[in-house]
Amino acid sequence: MNELNELFRKRIGFPENAKITFRDLDEILEKTAKAIPFENLCIIDNKTLEISKENLISKMLISKQGGLCYELNPLFYFFLIENDFHAKLVKGIVYDHAAKDWSRTGNTHAAILLMENEQTYLIDTGFGGNLPLKPVPFNGEIISSKNGQFRIMKTPDLQKDYCLEMKLKYKDKEWKKGYAFDSESIYMTELNKIQEIIRDSAESTFNKNRLLTRFTENGNITLTDTSFTQSVNGEVKKESIDKASFESLAEKYFNM
Repeated sequence: MNELNELFRKRIGFPENAKITFRDLDEILEKTAKAIPFENLCIIDNKTLEISKENLISKMLISKQGGLCYELNPLFYFFLIENDFHAKLVKGIVYDHAAKDWSRTGNTHAAILLMENEQTYLIDTGFGGNLPLKPVPFNGEIISSKNGQFRIMKTPDLQKDYCLEMKLKYKDKEWKKGYAFDSESIYMTELNKIQEIIRDSAESTFNKNRLLTRFTENGNITLTDTSFTQSVNGEVKKESIDKASFESLAEKYFNM
């Protein structure tokens, strides 16, 4: 077993020698969402590195940090490939519900398409608290998980092929847009371009304040510069914090 495969399994708590099948992906995606946080500390601390397989292993599997979509999904993509799945990386544009428009940073969301038994599925480990936690098929079927309901729809706008739509559990009564995306493969050079935009653009929401979030057994936790939020079975508890509290909470709940 190669380094990435072995270290990834250890990080998420999946048996090292078990052969992974498509049926195992639900469990693996949920374990990944709980173990590896969605976070932007390297952006805020100006410590970004080139996006490469080696650097992803070093950051998230050896140093036990988290990352943003252009780090989390490439890492999971490599894990899939090394377990004999057929997958590719794609990019898309997130819908900004506050602005009621598509993100001004453009095509800066990275995701994964997986091909299994002549069917295509969307897989995402880098969409913060909006993760499907299961592969989502392209046939329009509604997928239900602990985090809500998800589906893929064709989209005629933005010159995109498809759109991930969602109804988050305890939050949404109606379907809402997640992101629109193409089905064409992207490569490391484009991931580095995404990182550059997220790091440097005035329109980026990830270069202003610190953010860490991950899933828990019954919900999720989110830590920012000014607040700590715990969601348990739909009940939300939010408390204001200071800098000292941020450091202690980051260590206690995110091991960072």
